[in-house]
Amino acid sequence: MVQTSNTEQISNNSKLSIQISLSGLSFCILDEPDNNITELKEYKFEKRLSPLEVLDQLKALFENENTLNQSFSSVCVIHTNELSALVSSELFDENCLADYLKFNAKILKSDFIAYDHINEMVNVYVPYVNINNFIYDTFGSFTYKHYSTVLLENILMMEKNSTEINVFVHVGINHFEIIVVDSSNLILYNTFEFQTKEDFMYYILFTYEQLELNPETHELILLGAVSRESELFQICYKYIRHVVFGSRPSKYKFNVTSAHDHSDFVILNSF
Repeated sequence: MVQTSNTEQISNNSKLSIQISLSGLSFCILDEPDNNITELKEYKFEKRLSPLEVLDQLKALFENENTLNQSFSSVCVIHTNELSALVSSELFDENCLADYLKFNAKILKSDFIAYDHINEMVNVYVPYVNINNFIYDTFGSFTYKHYSTVLLENILMMEKNSTEINVFVHVGINHFEIIVVDSSNLILYNTFEFQTKEDFMYYILFTYEQLELNPETHELILLGAVSRESELFQICYKYIRHVVFGSRPSKYKFNVTSAHDHSDFVILNSF
């Protein structure tokens, strides 16, 4: 989705991407045409906040980060929440947006509902409108997407020439997503909240069981906030024979450090 305004922006070679959730936020700056990542920072909140409180945190971030106080050739906001649903393009009706969400998400009549197109699917979701309004007032025109749109677009692109079934798990703050792709076709996408490593493993093994996948042969690919030293990796390796890590975009040069090559997958793939 794109919001526009009549505000004239001075174009430069930098692009900004901001990822927003109720548990934290991050931002990334890409300097073109050299494809240099010049800024990549993440801020985790001590507790889950309300959208109004998140806006206060974002405003404070803009006050404290000088690199954000410049013009950008493009700005993207990534909304991270569980308020989304995938719909086949053939069945999609723009007049039924609330109907697609009401069975698997708690929404209000006042909620603004947006949607993104992903190949032959439509991702219907609720963005944080107050965040969008702030970015609009700050920069003028900008693009916004749901984080699952970015995640699915890029995994499907990575798998376009694959002839195997692959299981991806993207780990966030107290939530993770499972994406199963068969020969570049999306078989399953779901998001789960978890508190313990046992919760985490239960949902993964349940997915394997329901899709009749063999933990001895079907590889598990980890992305996001997980490391080889973490208890999440250790428990995965205990129950699944082949556990590997994905990788960040190879086209970028990094002037900053990222925790791991598979970290920050969504925000780095949002440009």
